[in-house]
Amino acid sequence: MKIAIAGAGNVGRSIARELLENGHQVLLIDRDPKALKMDSVPQAEWLLADACEIASLDNAKLAGVQVLVAATGDDKVNLVCSLLAKTEYGVPRVVARINHPKNEWLFDSAWGVDVAVSTPRIISALVEEAVSVGDVVRLFTLKRGGANLVEITLPESAACCGKTVAEIPFPDDTSLATIVRDGHVITPSAQDQLLSGDELIFLSTSAAEDKLKTCLLGN
Repeated sequence: MKIAIAGAGNVGRSIARELLENGHQVLLIDRDPKALKMDSVPQAEWLLADACEIASLDNAKLAGVQVLVAATGDDKVNLVCSLLAKTEYGVPRVVARINHPKNEWLFDSAWGVDVAVSTPRIISALVEEAVSVGDVVRLFTLKRGGANLVEITLPESAACCGKTVAEIPFPDDTSLATIVRDGHVITPSAQDQLLSGDELIFLSTSAAEDKLKTCLLGN
């Protein structure tokens, strides 16, 4: 897969290394010559250009890219780059970094963003996930699909404990993705029994989260 990353700072380069290790092609774009530390990610393609300018994105051949990651340290740049990638070049998947939480509301489909990544939100979600039992914790939001990745750890009192997956009337727009038990990841089947202490990962809409909690824990 061909992936373009706007912003070749520490974040952009780290993302590039991970993607290259997973076998993807990566193009790093930055307008600051000092950011073009090519020796740090020699397997990547590099482009000195402004990701907010059409001419620069033409040079980057963005029309042939499957994913754009807007990873600069400037939210305005990330928004403009995301919008151009989606509207001018039809990039199928646009992932944007949010630097300041107050700007989070802007990072949606209106600006061409499919997935917005806010470091403060992710950290707070992970803290909640680590200490919360019996409550739905939202880990991640998929803007384009209108769905959330949510987690709930089952307490001993949960009504669903001892029941199989098939016996639980999960709400509409909700899908059980994974069961984490004793450090092992289980791909759920209809016959799997839920136990206290299980960490359940769901894809769910916001509207279904309260119903999900009720069907798992009871009234």
